[in-house]
Amino acid sequence: MFLELTEEQKLIQETARDFAVNELEPVAAGLDQSDDRTPMLDNLRKLAELGFMGLNVSESYGGSEAGVIAFSVAMTEIARACASTAVTVSVNNMAAEVIQAIGTEEQKRAYIPRICSGEFTAASFCLTETCAGSDPSGMMTQAFDDGDSYVLDGTKLFITSAPYSGIYVVWAVTDKDAPKGKGISCFLVEAGTPGLIVGKEERKMGQHGSATNEVLFQSCRIPKSALMGKLNDGFRTAVAELAGGRIGIGSLGLGVGLAAMDFATRYTTERSQFGQKISSFQAIQWKIADRYTELEASRLLLMQAAWRKENGKSFAKEASMAKMYATESANRACYDAVQMLGGYGYTRDFPVERYARDARITSIYEGTNEIQRVIISREILRNFA
Repeated sequence: MFLELTEEQKLIQETARDFAVNELEPVAAGLDQSDDRTPMLDNLRKLAELGFMGLNVSESYGGSEAGVIAFSVAMTEIARACASTAVTVSVNNMAAEVIQAIGTEEQKRAYIPRICSGEFTAASFCLTETCAGSDPSGMMTQAFDDGDSYVLDGTKLFITSAPYSGIYVVWAVTDKDAPKGKGISCFLVEAGTPGLIVGKEERKMGQHGSATNEVLFQSCRIPKSALMGKLNDGFRTAVAELAGGRIGIGSLGLGVGLAAMDFATRYTTERSQFGQKISSFQAIQWKIADRYTELEASRLLLMQAAWRKENGKSFAKEASMAKMYATESANRACYDAVQMLGGYGYTRDFPVERYARDARITSIYEGTNEIQRVIISREILRNFA
């Protein structure tokens, strides 16, 4: 495996970095402290114009067709400036990819270009429920066959971008008598469909710029053509797409961790105590050495997972390894960054406080890191069986 980025991948990385510095970073603190999401929504449209909403999507559907490695490095650069924007970009890419993977040609042409172009500000991935988080096969939302329609009833939780999403990828039980996980199907539901209700917004610890809401389906009638993929085969699709999404979240975590350590390290070269720069103390130097080593290891794990997916090889174990390690490394980096700033690190006058809050969720969403360990150990043990 050759780890050097291609010229195209470098260009995408540089474009993402420039946009993050010039457009995202100046508004990130404001998004964290305000309910006004206008700056983020404007930036999402600009990112769509730059081609970041369909990085691994075919050009024939409006995507950039740049690949998974390009997606990973772009996510890292965007997350360095604004984790809230980054998670929206990640979910949009995931939604576009799942439609490309299992949608009909009509569905692909109807929805993917609108996600990639920014006509839809966002797309949403509706899987999680109250009793179906780490175990999505336990979902209760149902889709009833009613002649030429399906009728959706149920509630989804923690749905990213729900208030400004144009299309919702929704999983529901279509055969309640099937074995667990076998009677689930996938549907596309457009915003504004009667019976689709965006419910309360969660008040979160971090990533305040990104809306996270419950979504209710109350006798929500959708046409039979809204079914995506095979009937009763949706759970397998969900599991496959979540594996790809973990590359995005791991890359996001890496970006936040790097931002925190870059800021804190620069601070230690300027701050003096006991008559010398605090970067000269071994306690600080070891934090710098340990955290940057872990973040570099995270980058390599993410590159491996992205390369395997891009080249059509199995990547579920590698994606779980990368997501788990990168997000836990990011949390350690952010907390050490706070410590390196001392009391200032605990104030909103410096961004490391926000980075620490934004990083915390990365070890929870897109599959908790406990679930990642289950997946990793299962795959390893399978080779010993």
